Amino acid sequence: MTPQERKLWYNYLKTFSVKMYRQRPIDHFIVDFYCPKAHLVIELDGNQHYTQEGKEYDHLRTEILEQYKLMVIRFSNLQIDQQFSSVCSEIDNAVKAQLLQLKADRSQS
Repeated sequence: MTPQERKLWYNYLKTFSVKMYRQRPIDHFIVDFYCPKAHLVIELDGNQHYTQEGKEYDHLRTEILEQYKLMVIRFSNLQIDQQFSSVCSEIDNAVKAQLLQLKADRSQS
């Protein structure tokens, strides 16, 4: 794990109210963090993700993960380093929104 992944895991996700997993295989990818209950993938992006090749790869990867009905959210390493509380709030909001949406989807079935 990168320093930013360790920070997010040990300072937030490890004890999150909904079970999170780190370094989980999905399809032929290993995602940084995964919350199966909320159908949520959390990815942290270092510098390599901002090259043209990195952007194209991430776009394709997100499209494939979305085919599994997963929501993918991304944060830069810089956000983890400089805006940690905001990142945590965004993750919390995303999990809550996903859980509500999944509940609504189930009630319509």
